[in-house]
Amino acid sequence: MIPGGAGAVSWIIDSHEDLAWNILQFGRDYTRPVAETRAKEAGSLTIEYNGNTLLGWPEYQEGKVVIVFATLFATPARRKKSWERVFYASYEEAYAIYHRQAALYQELCERHPDHFRLLVSRSQMEAHLQEWQIPSEKGHPVGLVLLMEGAEGIRHPHELGEWWELGLRQIGLAWAGTRYCGGTGDPGPLTDEGQELLRAMAEFPFALDLSHMDERAALQALDSYPGPILVSHANCAALLRDDTSNRHLSDLLIRRVIERGGVIGVVPYNRFLKRDWRSGDARLPLDALLAHIDHICQLAGDALHVGLGTDFDGGFGLESVPEGIESIADLQKIGAALAEKGYSPAAVEAILGENWRRHLSQVLIE
Repeated sequence: MIPGGAGAVSWIIDSHEDLAWNILQFGRDYTRPVAETRAKEAGSLTIEYNGNTLLGWPEYQEGKVVIVFATLFATPARRKKSWERVFYASYEEAYAIYHRQAALYQELCERHPDHFRLLVSRSQMEAHLQEWQIPSEKGHPVGLVLLMEGAEGIRHPHELGEWWELGLRQIGLAWAGTRYCGGTGDPGPLTDEGQELLRAMAEFPFALDLSHMDERAALQALDSYPGPILVSHANCAALLRDDTSNRHLSDLLIRRVIERGGVIGVVPYNRFLKRDWRSGDARLPLDALLAHIDHICQLAGDALHVGLGTDFDGGFGLESVPEGIESIADLQKIGAALAEKGYSPAAVEAILGENWRRHLSQVLIE
């Protein structure tokens, strides 16, 4: 473990939440408390499909979750489940859905300015974080930084300026495989179109999210892309032995991300923490998540390259996260548990939020 002393409560940045997908797919209202949403959805198919919610505005406040990377995401039609409504069968449909989601975030912030706030510049972020340092009985807005998960909503690289103006600052090329590169369940390298898109992204520069990219494509991107790098939500393949999915990160890929100064958001999803965990099994102990955090820290030799990328409500809910995490408010327990394992206060602060703040200081340029 990284040596140190007792930990302290820190603010948290979560690098992956599919808020717009949930709002469009299930009609969830994230200004509500978690308990209210769960009561409203009790006995519904939403619980069967996506589990009990882990997200609510009062819980963001309790957990001091100051910023969330809010995604633009839709499922490609070839991978959609029978119940899904948010999916695309063409690049035109992906473009339209992602535009709708970007507008949804804008509307959410305009209608509920005390609850949510879009962040597109470094000065905005620093003022936002300063505001969170001042106690308030009313609470503080949660900052939203947009991230596109799967780039098929970008029909041509010349549209990147349009997306930049809409507030997008981070792009992942893949979910499943795309015309840009191999992805989860679809191995393959960067395509010529992928290389062209990366060259265009670097001119802004957008941050490149390696999540879901096939390892061959991700390694190529690390060699060629000069802009900021992140992995918003992924776990360690070395701790999921015999799992043949290309969704997880090999030690080679983790080391390469570390060399580039990138940050990896670990996912508190039991299926990504223990290979043979299945829905309906008992929830795993929190130590299962700490092991993935510690694995990255040991490869790095420090605590500067790992954070939290919960993916909460992104296809799983309360039933599928480690014991002790009843909502996003309980992410603070991760800091306390790391401190008990010997992580220093500075290391805990880095993992919970400071590493992502440092990343965003490179991404949210003026």
